[in-house]
Amino acid sequence: MVKLTINGVAHDYDGDPATPLLWFVRDELGLNGTKYGCGAGLCGACTVHIDGVAVRGCLTAVSEAAGKSVTTIEGLSPDGNHRVQVAWRELNVPQCGFCQSGQIMQAASLLTENPSPTDRQILDGMQGNICRCGCYQRIVSAVRHASTGA
Repeated sequence: MVKLTINGVAHDYDGDPATPLLWFVRDELGLNGTKYGCGAGLCGACTVHIDGVAVRGCLTAVSEAAGKSVTTIEGLSPDGNHRVQVAWRELNVPQCGFCQSGQIMQAASLLTENPSPTDRQILDGMQGNICRCGCYQRIVSAVRHASTGA
């Protein structure tokens, strides 16, 4: 039995402890804001936080989250008003929107680690989160906006 906390709620998982966290979050808990993209940790659509650090849910086994705090996009801000989410809306970042929950989760983790990143640090920190629509300039602008308010 694996015990973990997801979005502040304690959960027990009695399945295979090697199951990807992504599948537990989506299939067992019904939190489908975390997306399946590539299944190989290359696109970032499945990004969640474990103890505040961005990880790829498709590569992280449920057992790796045992006793830790997992945050999905649904738990980042229950009312959708985390500063990164607000910046995303104010700057109209998404085009298709598929990658955006992973982008937002990566950006929130980056700003926790570095509250005032340079554009180069934003690009480096967001590397590995792919946007098929190519909204990278808007993503960098939104991360900068979330960090500075301007």
